[in-house]
Amino acid sequence: MAQVKEGDTVRVHYTGKLEDGTTFDSSEDGAPIEFTVGKGDLIKGFDRGVIGMSAGESKTINIPAEDAYGPHNKERVFEFSRDKAPKDFDPAIGQQVHMQRADGQMVLVTVIAKSDASFTMDSNNPLAGKNLTFDIRLVEIA
Repeated sequence: MAQVKEGDTVRVHYTGKLEDGTTFDSSEDGAPIEFTVGKGDLIKGFDRGVIGMSAGESKTINIPAEDAYGPHNKERVFEFSRDKAPKDFDPAIGQQVHMQRADGQMVLVTVIAKSDASFTMDSNNPLAGKNLTFDIRLVEIA
């Protein structure tokens, strides 16, 4: 039976969990994801985790933060003055919002605190700094 190797296009179902067992994402209620192994479209640990699998096989892979979304970078946390915000801008703590950087790029940030003068924003991926576990099932090698 064929085994996945770098360069193969594969379809997988997955369930991603945090260390405490909380599920943060799953494809099980929808279509499997398709990607080319080794192309870099997914986090390194997931990409490498399917190598050697055969169609129909399932396994659990544990991915340390450095092979997932990287460490949480304190330099990506910043203050945003209420003076620079639109008058009706008042997101809740924990809410994700799109902001435009000085270079015009859009970035997704999470509001982590707010005061009368400013909002504290975190532009790290919400999964940065976290070790992840994925239950994966190889549907097919395309």
